[in-house]
Amino acid sequence: MMASQKTVVAVIFVVCMLLMTTRLDASVQIDDVSCSEAISTLLPCLAFLEGSLPPTPSVDCCTGVTNLFNKANTTPIKRSVCQCLKDASTKFAVKPDRAAQLPQLCHIQLSFPISSSIDCTKIQ
Repeated sequence: MMASQKTVVAVIFVVCMLLMTTRLDASVQIDDVSCSEAISTLLPCLAFLEGSLPPTPSVDCCTGVTNLFNKANTTPIKRSVCQCLKDASTKFAVKPDRAAQLPQLCHIQLSFPISSSIDCTKIQ
């Protein structure tokens, strides 16, 4: 399968997952950010997070990261977004090292590390 076909398949998969997540989590509102909104905000980061090219996140990816970071401005929202993205990371085959690099590469200062082993309930 050619790289562009793989990209199309990945995008279709993500859109399907988002539609399922939207339907399943429609009643789960993360204060001002729903789980499906948090995931869709980071959709431009998918290629980077899965380990494919480009080797750095795109401008659109970093814009999404910054927007989500700005919306997650209370402890409950941070914890909810953390759990949502932690759960989603396994569904989307996110590479842990790429996820850990994202805040630095997008110039975001987090008060906690990005890790699959993080306990989201302890985020302040």
